Amino acid sequence: MTEPSDHSQADQAAANDTFAAAQISPWSTKEKLGRLLWMLLGSVLFRFSFHTWHGYRRSLLRLFGAKIGPSCYIRPSAHIEIPWNLTMLEYSSLGDRSIVYNLGPITIGRRTTISQGAHLCAGTHDYTTRTMPLIRPTITIGDDCWIAADAFVGPGITVADGVILGARGAAFKDLEPWTIFGGNPAKPISKRPPFKDQPQEHKP
Repeated sequence: MTEPSDHSQADQAAANDTFAAAQISPWSTKEKLGRLLWMLLGSVLFRFSFHTWHGYRRSLLRLFGAKIGPSCYIRPSAHIEIPWNLTMLEYSSLGDRSIVYNLGPITIGRRTTISQGAHLCAGTHDYTTRTMPLIRPTITIGDDCWIAADAFVGPGITVADGVILGARGAAFKDLEPWTIFGGNPAKPISKRPPFKDQPQEHKP
């Protein structure tokens, strides 16, 4: 094995110094305390609630800063990383074992279903920098969407109104309205048909 040159060793030392200097938490003390309280108390009270106690879970999330509309349905096994970064509008739902990894804000629109095991990931790292700092892009999911079982929505993605992302699909780009997507990466399969119970003049 060739011995590294002095120049190489100097480069490595400089890189290590840069990396060490960047090891500062991106979270404020208030955020750390809030996350600790949620982890130790809130999430425990949430997870062990009876499965039909939707109002109780809505109230608990609101207590921790979430914006939860009326008649949202949230299963006790859903994982919500940071409640105050979650907005859910009326009649939206989070299924069993769904993951809301909301390091950045996540908004879920009206009448939208996030099915079991689906993963909304609003956190990533800037891989163009050696220190890979944490970045927290927003995820926005529109009205009347369905993120099906085990699907993945990546950081910074906007899912337009009426989208269906099929089971185990993975969205790494914005999804166009009233379209059915599937696959990894997600690709359009077909336009979503109008609702049968929707008046003709209001159909997309």
